[in-house]
Amino acid sequence: MQLSITNMILNAGPVGQLVMLILLIFSVVSWSIIFMKARLFRKIRRQSKEFLDEFWSSSNLSEASSITEDYPHCPEAAVFTAGYTELQKINRIRTRKDVRATSDSLDTQLATIDNLQRAMQRAESEEISKLAKALPFLATTGNSAPFIGLFGTVWGIMGSFHDIGVRGSASLAVVAPGISEALVATAAGLAVAIPAVIFYNHYSSKLENVDGQIQNFATDLVNLVERDLLGRV
Repeated sequence: MQLSITNMILNAGPVGQLVMLILLIFSVVSWSIIFMKARLFRKIRRQSKEFLDEFWSSSNLSEASSITEDYPHCPEAAVFTAGYTELQKINRIRTRKDVRATSDSLDTQLATIDNLQRAMQRAESEEISKLAKALPFLATTGNSAPFIGLFGTVWGIMGSFHDIGVRGSASLAVVAPGISEALVATAAGLAVAIPAVIFYNHYSSKLENVDGQIQNFATDLVNLVERDLLGRV
């Protein structure tokens, strides 16, 4: 069967071979993305668990910030770094303006929390964008590959009907080879599209779970900082 399909592809016309080449490129790139994302999400799951364990066992935010570099693939670590950096900027501004006496006012607390939330939301958006990178290609492959294969099939069938007109015979022996070669393109298009759609949905679901975990961590961090500020009143 493999040899037969190979012969069909080799004996196809230039348009049919071009279609198969395009589908092959789509397939190679899609599977590369699939394996790359599989490794990436495994690293994220492992590093997120380790980082959160160390974070909640840290005695203060400064100690927690010292471990973030050990988890380059952890989105929670990136969000925490953004929030901690923003808190440091706020503290430096207060020190320069010499407003320590009023640093515990309600307005200052609200401004601090608001700035912290915006910084972490920006970091969260950047992390999700990085994780979602290349996933649209899987969606594009899933949507376009069947139609590319269908185009190859239609073109092949047109060639078969042309041969019927030239030979003046519509026997099965004349029609079958050309049509079978044409149908290979449709089968190839589906073979490329189906895994792309399956893994696009799979990784989109994982991305939503990661986003939810980041939001939960950001909320917990805001609550932690807010309790610390209220504790100073």
